[in-house]
Amino acid sequence: MTEIRLHLSVRDLTDADLPSCGWAGSPKHVRELVNQIRRAEAGEVDYLAVCTPVGLPVAVGGIDYTVRPGAGTLWQLGVHPALQSCGIGTLLVRSAEQRISTRGLTLAELGVEESNPRARALYERLGYRAFGSELESWDVEAEDGSLRRYETLCTLMRKDLA
Repeated sequence: MTEIRLHLSVRDLTDADLPSCGWAGSPKHVRELVNQIRRAEAGEVDYLAVCTPVGLPVAVGGIDYTVRPGAGTLWQLGVHPALQSCGIGTLLVRSAEQRISTRGLTLAELGVEESNPRARALYERLGYRAFGSELESWDVEAEDGSLRRYETLCTLMRKDLA
């Protein structure tokens, strides 16, 4: 078996990254990332990109500081499908936790779809514990440009960073 090592860096997502983020979701989702970049500029969120040496994002995710006082809420975490299960999600989550701690907060929270046991297993390996569940929904754009409402049950998880 051939081993490939990829040197990755984590930085803030920028407008220039968006054309390379089509793997992260529907075209609507990628267009709406502009709003998250503006929120990051305002200090409400951090939106991270894990990048290759040439600067291409292979993972993205946000930390929202407005959801729950005293906590950073991780959301919209995603790794390029061709690179999943390579440790990139772990790098993304740990980088997000560092950002939360840098703000002086000691609690990280997230929601994981009940239909995504692989992601939940990752979060549990990283020390997250379930504390509840809630129904989540958002609009998803189909290939023809039409929108449909996606609904899912999410397990709420948290980790004490202290």
